[in-house]
Parts: sequence; C-alpha cells; structure tokens
Amino acid sequence: MPDTPLLDMQDIDIAFGGVAALKRARLTVKAGEVHALIGQNGAGKSTLIKILTGAYRKSAGNIRFDGREADFRTPKEARAAGISTIYQEINLVPFRSVAENIFLGREPRKFGLIDWKTVQHRANELLESFGLKIDVKKPVRDYSTAIQQMIALARAVSSDAKMVIMDESTSSLDEREVELLFNVVRRLRDDGRAVIFVSHRLDELYALCDRVTVMRDGQTVAESSMQEMDKLKLVTTMLGHTLAAVVQEDSAVKEANLAKRGEVALSAQGLAAGTKVTDVTLDVHAGEAVGLAGLLASGRTETMRLLFGADRPAKGTVAVDGRDAAFKSPKDAIARGIAYLTEDRKAEGIVPELSVRDNLTLVCLPALTRRGVVDVAKQKEIVDGFIESLDIKLRSPDQPIRELSGGNQQKVLLARWLATHPRLLLLDEPTRDIDVGAKADVAKIVRELRDSGLAVLLSASELEELTAVADRAVVIRDGETVATLDGAQMSEASIMDAIAYGAGEQSTLAEAVEDAKHDR
Repeated sequence: MPDTPLLDMQDIDIAFGGVAALKRARLTVKAGEVHALIGQNGAGKSTLIKILTGAYRKSAGNIRFDGREADFRTPKEARAAGISTIYQEINLVPFRSVAENIFLGREPRKFGLIDWKTVQHRANELLESFGLKIDVKKPVRDYSTAIQQMIALARAVSSDAKMVIMDESTSSLDEREVELLFNVVRRLRDDGRAVIFVSHRLDELYALCDRVTVMRDGQTVAESSMQEMDKLKLVTTMLGHTLAAVVQEDSAVKEANLAKRGEVALSAQGLAAGTKVTDVTLDVHAGEAVGLAGLLASGRTETMRLLFGADRPAKGTVAVDGRDAAFKSPKDAIARGIAYLTEDRKAEGIVPELSVRDNLTLVCLPALTRRGVVDVAKQKEIVDGFIESLDIKLRSPDQPIRELSGGNQQKVLLARWLATHPRLLLLDEPTRDIDVGAKADVAKIVRELRDSGLAVLLSASELEELTAVADRAVVIRDGETVATLDGAQMSEASIMDAIAYGAGEQSTLAEAVEDAKHDR
C-alpha cells in the first residue's frame, strides 16, 4: 500500500445550534484497505461521513482526497471525485431494472440514444465478476436485500469509485448473504479501492476490516490495526471506560434485592424475528430491575418490541405470570399489564402539539371516558398526582409538551404508562438525550418502582447507568442472549467482556479485574 493515504481528514469541527457535533475529529484511510469506522449512537460517525460526502459543511479542519485538497459542496461533487456511499436504506429505484440502476445517469449511448444492449451486457459482465448471475432486465424490487446491496456495489464500481462507504449495509442480511457481500468487498480491496465499513457487529469487523477508527462524543479516540485491538479493548474504547474505572466493589444491595424479589412476571424463551433477533431468552421477576445490555444494533429495541406485541416473533414463546402471551398487538400487551417506554421520545412518544395533560393521559383515556365524555376531575387528579410525585417541571398542565425539557418530557411519558397501573415496565433507553440531573431523577424513579414490586426491564447504551439501576443484566450480541449476570457477577467489566466475546468465549475477566484493582 502507498504511504500517502487516499483520504486524510484532520481536525474536523462542526456544530449544530451552538452544540459541537464534531471536535477535531480525524479519519485516515489508505487505498486497498477495508477501514472500520465505529462508535456508539451519537459518536459522530454519520456526521463525519456527511461532511466528507458534501451533505454537511465543516466549520474547521482539512480534507485531502486522492492527493488533492477536498471540500465537496454537494454529494454530487463527492461522487464525481470518486466517493460512492451505500446506505443501510438502499438508494436504488425499485421499479427500474437492475441494469438501469447500475448505469443510471451514465448510460452508454449510440447515435444520441441509450444503447440498452450495451447497458445490459456491461451490467451482466460486472455482476458475473462478483460471482452473481441474475436477470438484469428484471426490476430491482424482485431481488432480496442482499442482492440489492450487490447491485449498489456494482453501481459504485461501474462509476470507477476510488472509495466506497458502506453504512450498516449488513444490518438486514442473514449469514449467507453477509458472506456473499464480504467476498465482493474483498475484491474491491484487492483491486486497490478503499472501503469505509460502518457496523456494530464485532465479528464482522474482525472478519473483514484491516484497520479501525473509533469515535466517541464527536471525537476520534483511537486508530489502530484490527489485529492490535482485541474485542474487549475495542468495546471499552467505544464506551469510554477502562477496566480500572469500571470495577465494582460492592454488590450487597443488588444481592439483597434479588433475595426478596417475587415470582417471574415475564419469561421469553428462544425469541427470534428477522435478522435482528435470533435467539433471545430472558426472565424478569416482580420487584427486580433487569438490564438489557448490548451495543447499538445488537437487537435490544427489537426484543422490546417483540415483548410488547409491536412486532410478532417468528420463533419462541413469551409468558406473563406463567401464562402464554402470544400478543397480536400492543393493545393485548397493555391489557396484560405491560407498559413500553420507547427509545425515540420525539418520533414515537410525545404528541408535540398536545398539552402535558393530554399526553400524560393518552393511554388511560378510555378508562376516564364515559359515553364519550372525559371525567375531567379524575383526569386532573391523575395529572396533578404524577406532576408532584415525579417532580415534573412545567408552567401548567395545559402547556404544550414540546415546550418542556427533554428530561421533563421523559417523565411525562413515564407517567403516561404508570397511569395504566402496569405489572411490567419496559424502558428502552429511558435516559437518552436528557441532562445529568434528569438522568438521576429517572434512575431514582425506576428504583422506587422496583422496590414497590414492579418488574422492570430496561435497556441502556451507557453501562454505568444500566449497572447503577439494574439488579441483573442480560447481555445480547447480534440478536442472541450470550450471558446472564446476577448480583456479584454483574459489573461494567463483565458486561463488556460478554459483549466482546459472547457465550463460551469469555476472556479471563477475573484476572483483568484484579489487574485493574492493582492499577488504581
């Protein structure tokens, strides 16, 4: 490989609304390599890619591509320079043929007209060079997601792209389809092209990538060859903790909580649905908080949706209070005492133009209505009670919820579900995008709910927050339960170890923890 990198991004800054999204971020990629770009949600990966491809304009920093200064003003300029991007949501035209999609906007012409025979011949040659034989006259929609990814790659190759960016391109593929795609990526690398590969699947990174750049909180925090960074180090770097910082010394409180917990409120066995959830097994008792741990795209949210009846499992069983719970819809789950706080507060939680009062009582409104008339006095009693008990800061219950802070919006949504008197509370990223004080308030509320006998299953990207609240942790990786850690076994270190190595592949964590203690 040449010493001069194909891409060199240095000291890249950008801010939105006065808030820094990237701070002196950097990314260096060589020709003829597959380069992993990783980090948790909000780390800055997508923002950096959008700056490179001309979708965003940087406020500071330097970019060199293919030996020249680069400051692309539009994605079209980036494509013309030799950068092609393949997103998780494939940007092909589904009703047009495979051949048309590959050469769209660059069709060979003869006497001023599109030479369709040549278009189809070149498309066939290109796909056959990938080991793929399909009818290029058929519309793209007739083919699987994996084949569509290959078509998108073929389009990039046909445009003589020097660099291909693949953003979560394998998230919806099965194992066989992933390997098919990887073979094509390796051919691109062998042809001297560079590939930036964005994925949260650790096994894929080690199977395919030569080097890795890790981002966290808008900054580049590590650059390394994949061989020099083992899985545990990769996970701890992504999450921002060293082993010395995550050793937990006292688990007596968690052990006491486990000793007094009640019967099993929820049990899931062998849950599977699509490619995101492949084999999840867990249980939650009354009076305990169980943490669902795993990296972004590990299947946490998809598992929550299955348990709530928002999606239907292809395999496996769910039982509530020992009775089968094959929910056909969230309505069925609510009727059995299950509440679900979604991770996407803005898109799936609040109704921004409605008042706090209406948002809070949205789910329990049928119980407050008689013959089409809302019992205003009962509604006021519920709303005022939760505003006080959850310490929701607002001017008035009639205030639009969009005017509240993120933390207070989250409290309103939590109150919405508590007003249904649930037995099981599913919390998906309950502290996302709220300030430190609000996070502490939410954690305190969850502990109080657990102590009152409620069963709680919560998911969190921040392991420090998860271990602070949860009594046990169920760790999932690539849609599969790989570890269940109880009481003294549960720590940030042991969770990271399970995420990194999975079931039956654990590192000698005890030795690592002891080393961390001595290093303190």
